[in-house]
Amino acid sequence: MNLFNTARILRQEPVTGEIPPVKSLLRDTVNMAWPSIVESFLVALVGFIDTIMVSVLGSYAIAAVGLTQQPKFLGIAVFMAMSTAISALVARRRGEQNRESAVRILRMCILVTLVLTVIISLVCVFLADPIIRFAGSAEDTHEAAVEYFQILMGGIVFTTIMLIINAAQRGAGNTKIAMRTNIVSNLVNIVFNYLLIGGNLGFPALGTRGAAIATVIGSVVGCGMSVASMFSRQSFVYIRGVRGWISSRFDIRSLLNVGSSALVEQVFLRIGFLLFAITVANLGTTPYAAHQVGMNMMSLSFSFGDGLSVASVALIGRSLGQERRDLAKLYAAMSQRLGLLCAFVMSMVFLFFGRNLFSLFSNEPEILDIGVMIMRILCFVIYLQISQVVFFGCLRGAGDTKYTALASLISVTIIRPGLSWLLCYPLGLGLFGVWMGLVGDQFMRFLLGYIRMKQGNWLKIKI
Repeated sequence: MNLFNTARILRQEPVTGEIPPVKSLLRDTVNMAWPSIVESFLVALVGFIDTIMVSVLGSYAIAAVGLTQQPKFLGIAVFMAMSTAISALVARRRGEQNRESAVRILRMCILVTLVLTVIISLVCVFLADPIIRFAGSAEDTHEAAVEYFQILMGGIVFTTIMLIINAAQRGAGNTKIAMRTNIVSNLVNIVFNYLLIGGNLGFPALGTRGAAIATVIGSVVGCGMSVASMFSRQSFVYIRGVRGWISSRFDIRSLLNVGSSALVEQVFLRIGFLLFAITVANLGTTPYAAHQVGMNMMSLSFSFGDGLSVASVALIGRSLGQERRDLAKLYAAMSQRLGLLCAFVMSMVFLFFGRNLFSLFSNEPEILDIGVMIMRILCFVIYLQISQVVFFGCLRGAGDTKYTALASLISVTIIRPGLSWLLCYPLGLGLFGVWMGLVGDQFMRFLLGYIRMKQGNWLKIKI
């Protein structure tokens, strides 16, 4: 395997133990990554199917559902940050064989999540109208988007608890648990979409409200499975195996150190994505609907990078916990090469079947023409996207969340919305300009991630 030369990869890193064969490194990475890839892909696929099922109501429904996505993610940013921190810390504790610390970290995070979710859920439900209006809703999308957002955020507690538990399980290397919970949750979501959106088998036809209710029902089932996974004696985070709900001062300090940086990063990401979405929403309902379909396509490709990113967090965290910086560097390199392979496969699919995929959502000529343009851009940007997602997963796994936060501020919060707005409106490029702004963001994140990985400082961080 000339594409993976361990001696070349480790030429500036001291070898501190036995180096596994390349086949063993590949097997470890694939075994850790494939459940997360399947999980992430299915989550993206369900969003894809959701949009198809909602599209029967018209382009306004696609736009309405799309308008709620960034406000929702901004609302749960603190929990996504917490999941990043807990995954990295549990992976490190797994390498150190410190199970007691990992369990107490998880327990404390669950308590904090319950309290914060109640507060955030109430705020989002009662302020849904101004939130969605700020997100760029039009007269034909506003009411449906508000109803969808209220239902979604009203039941978000099941999503946040599942997010935290699954993050801990991934950090412990139990990626199959998270995969199973999301598969079942998404299947339930699809079934109730069929029953509630159009009103089938005697169920009421609730339109976009039905889609939101289906999402909440699916998350209830998934949350139940995640909670049950903590009571398995085979689990590294077996919750009954350790007493006490409050972590040590050292663990709390570590959690706050990694989590605060991850939270800042999430806030920067969500603000940037929200400003980006508002830029598109102001173009009108049809362009926004086409854009939303394109973002669904992009999320399918993102799932491969996301799965490899999750594997990187677990493998790198564990290796650094064992004080094997050489292994951490090898697993990072293996994840990156697998990511490029996935990017090639997806780019070929988008190149040859892009218009066919868009036709699943709409037969409107304007949307299909826009779709061809978007898919051609995706054929290129997918290489940057998957690479930078893997880079940043490696950095988070090592605890280098301050750098990832800074990179997100520069690229997502400033470059993406700023460049998109400049190209879209003052330069008059419309939706094409918006997507060129997205390309600029992906390139900058790729560049920043590549430079940081090359420097090697991420291998020396203690958490």
